[in-house]
Amino acid sequence: MSVPSLAAQVIISIIPIVGIVMGGVVAFFYLLWSHKEKILQIERGSYQAKRIDIEVFSLLTGLMLSFVGFMLCVFFIVLKGFDYALLGGAIPLAVGASLLAFFGFRRRRSGE
Repeated sequence: MSVPSLAAQVIISIIPIVGIVMGGVVAFFYLLWSHKEKILQIERGSYQAKRIDIEVFSLLTGLMLSFVGFMLCVFFIVLKGFDYALLGGAIPLAVGASLLAFFGFRRRRSGE
Protein backbone atom coordinates (compact mmCIF):
# COMPACT_ATOMS: atom_id res chain seq x y z
CA MET A 1 0.00 0.00 0.00
CA SER A 2 1.49 3.33 -1.02
CA VAL A 3 1.44 6.32 1.29
CA PRO A 4 0.68 9.71 -0.29
CA SER A 5 3.47 12.24 -0.12
CA LEU A 6 3.53 14.90 2.56
CA ALA A 7 2.92 17.65 -0.01
CA ALA A 8 -0.23 15.90 -1.25
CA GLN A 9 -1.52 15.55 2.31
CA VAL A 10 -0.93 19.25 2.98
CA ILE A 11 -2.69 20.29 -0.23
CA ILE A 12 -5.64 18.01 0.49
CA SER A 13 -6.00 19.45 4.00
CA ILE A 14 -5.75 23.07 2.76
CA ILE A 15 -8.49 22.78 0.11
CA PRO A 16 -11.46 22.69 2.56
CA ILE A 17 -9.96 25.52 4.62
CA VAL A 18 -9.64 27.72 1.53
CA GLY A 19 -13.20 26.85 0.51
CA ILE A 20 -14.58 27.80 3.92
CA VAL A 21 -12.62 31.06 3.99
CA MET A 22 -13.76 32.02 0.48
CA GLY A 23 -17.37 31.20 1.37
CA GLY A 24 -17.04 33.39 4.47
CA VAL A 25 -15.65 36.26 2.37
CA VAL A 26 -18.53 35.99 -0.11
CA ALA A 27 -21.09 35.90 2.73
CA PHE A 28 -19.43 38.91 4.41
CA PHE A 29 -19.55 41.06 1.28
CA TYR A 30 -23.12 40.01 0.53
CA LEU A 31 -24.21 41.08 4.01
CA LEU A 32 -22.20 44.31 3.77
CA TRP A 33 -23.66 45.32 0.41
CA SER A 34 -27.17 44.30 1.45
CA HIS A 35 -26.82 46.47 4.56
CA LYS A 36 -25.60 49.45 2.54
CA GLU A 37 -28.46 48.99 0.08
CA LYS A 38 -31.01 49.03 2.91
CA ILE A 39 -29.39 52.14 4.43
CA LEU A 40 -29.66 53.96 1.08
CA GLN A 41 -33.29 52.88 0.69
CA ILE A 42 -34.09 54.16 4.19
CA GLU A 43 -32.42 57.47 3.45
CA ARG A 44 -34.43 57.87 0.23
CA GLY A 45 -37.66 56.74 1.87
CA SER A 46 -38.23 53.78 -0.45
CA TYR A 47 -37.54 50.97 2.05
CA GLN A 48 -40.29 48.44 2.66
CA ALA A 49 -39.65 45.76 5.24
CA LYS A 50 -40.16 42.23 3.98
CA ARG A 51 -42.61 40.19 6.01
CA ILE A 52 -41.82 36.54 6.59
CA ASP A 53 -44.74 34.12 6.48
CA ILE A 54 -43.86 31.92 9.46
CA GLU A 55 -46.40 29.25 8.53
CA VAL A 56 -45.02 28.70 5.04
CA PHE A 57 -41.45 28.82 6.37
CA SER A 58 -42.15 26.24 9.08
CA LEU A 59 -44.01 23.97 6.64
CA LEU A 60 -41.30 24.07 3.98
CA THR A 61 -38.40 23.74 6.40
CA GLY A 62 -40.19 21.05 8.40
CA LEU A 63 -40.91 18.97 5.32
CA MET A 64 -37.36 19.27 4.01
CA LEU A 65 -35.72 18.45 7.35
CA SER A 66 -38.12 15.57 8.01
CA PHE A 67 -37.47 13.92 4.67
CA VAL A 68 -33.70 14.45 4.84
CA GLY A 69 -33.62 13.18 8.43
CA PHE A 70 -35.76 10.15 7.55
CA MET A 71 -33.54 9.22 4.61
CA LEU A 72 -30.39 9.67 6.71
CA CYS A 73 -31.90 7.45 9.43
CA VAL A 74 -32.69 4.74 6.88
CA PHE A 75 -29.19 5.05 5.39
CA PHE A 76 -27.45 4.81 8.76
CA ILE A 77 -29.62 1.89 9.91
CA VAL A 78 -28.80 -0.01 6.73
CA LEU A 79 -25.11 0.93 6.90
CA LYS A 80 -24.31 0.52 10.60
CA GLY A 81 -27.48 -0.60 12.34
CA PHE A 82 -28.61 1.13 15.51
CA ASP A 83 -25.47 3.05 16.40
CA TYR A 84 -24.54 6.59 17.45
CA ALA A 85 -24.26 7.47 13.75
CA LEU A 86 -28.06 7.29 13.66
CA LEU A 87 -28.12 10.65 15.48
CA GLY A 88 -26.96 12.21 12.21
CA GLY A 89 -30.41 11.48 10.83
CA ALA A 90 -32.47 11.54 14.01
CA ILE A 91 -31.60 15.13 14.87
CA PRO A 92 -32.83 16.70 11.58
CA LEU A 93 -35.83 14.35 11.68
CA ALA A 94 -36.77 15.60 15.16
CA VAL A 95 -36.27 19.27 14.20
CA GLY A 96 -38.37 18.79 11.06
CA ALA A 97 -41.11 17.02 12.99
CA SER A 98 -41.19 19.82 15.57
CA LEU A 99 -41.51 22.44 12.80
CA LEU A 100 -44.37 20.47 11.25
CA ALA A 101 -46.02 20.24 14.69
CA PHE A 102 -45.62 24.02 15.07
CA PHE A 103 -47.25 24.50 11.67
CA GLY A 104 -50.15 22.25 12.70
CA PHE A 105 -50.67 23.96 16.06
CA ARG A 106 -50.50 27.43 14.53
CA ARG A 107 -52.94 26.47 11.76
CA ARG A 108 -55.38 25.00 14.30
CA ARG A 109 -55.12 28.04 16.56
CA SER A 110 -55.84 30.45 13.73
CA GLY A 111 -58.96 28.42 12.85
CA GLU A 112 -58.21 27.58 9.22
